[in-house]
This record gives sequence, C-alpha cells and structure tokens, in this order.
Amino acid sequence: MTTLAAVAVLTATFLGMEFVAWFMHRFVLHGPLWFLHRSHHVRHPHRFERNDFFFLFYGSLSMLLIIYGSPAKDYRFWMGAGIATYGTLYFFVHDVLIHGRLRFWRKSRNTYLRALNMAHKMHHKTTGRDGSEEFGLLWVSPKYFALALRKPAPTRVLRQPPNASV
Repeated sequence: MTTLAAVAVLTATFLGMEFVAWFMHRFVLHGPLWFLHRSHHVRHPHRFERNDFFFLFYGSLSMLLIIYGSPAKDYRFWMGAGIATYGTLYFFVHDVLIHGRLRFWRKSRNTYLRALNMAHKMHHKTTGRDGSEEFGLLWVSPKYFALALRKPAPTRVLRQPPNASV
C-alpha cells in the first residue's frame, strides 16, 4: 500500500468515525443500549460509569484491525489506526475537556472548542433517553459557533502558591 493510500484510508476512517459515532449515539445509545448510556447523563459519585464500556467495543475493533493488518500494513491496519486516532481525540475532547474527568485541561479560549462544549452541554440538558440534540463529537451546528463568538472567552488567572510573597 502506498503512503498516499495509507493516509487516505486513515483519514477516511477518522472522518467516517464521526458519522459512526453520531449514528450509534443517536440510534443505539439513546435506543436499545440506553440502560448502559444512561449512566453518562445522570450525576453520580463514581469515577467510572457503565457508559465507559463502549470504549471496549471500539478499542477492540481498532486493535483487531491493527493486529490482522500489521503483517502487510494493508487497509485493515490503517483503518484500525484511524479508529484509534478518533478514539484518542474523543477521549481528550469529550472526557478531558468537556467533562473534566482528568483535571489538566479545564477551559479553552478556542472558539471551536467552546462551541463544541456548548453543543455537548445542550445534549446533556435532557437527562432522559428522548429529547436530546447534538449527538456527534467533532461536527458542531453553526448556531453554537455564533454563541461561542458572542460569549466572551474565559480569562486565564494564574494562581499564586499559598505561601508566595506578593
């Protein structure tokens, strides 16, 4: 497989995963698998939620494609790499930035990331199975870009250590 073909397969898989994520979220997670996904829409004191099991499905699919495509570095390898790339970005944007599950990336001044955050917050405004909107991760409705442009970006305040002299 040529480098150009490999990059094309990886890119197409990465971009296609946005549609797969939207479709699965809209029709499967808010459908027959709501009993697992519900844990993501309600407040709870636990570090993990049943919804976290979904990463096992996509991670396993990615791993299998990479393993079986590795000997020849064929399209399966690059599809697995595309799914893994999307999953990595999903983790950092969704779990770290939006939901703050790790505390090293709290707020962004970037308009796109702020619009994405607003869209996701609208998705979570409804805690039930029905009535949600904005099911994708990376694609953001234009109305949220408009809101992000109107709402001022957060200011950065550097904290002083408790015993620092001023």
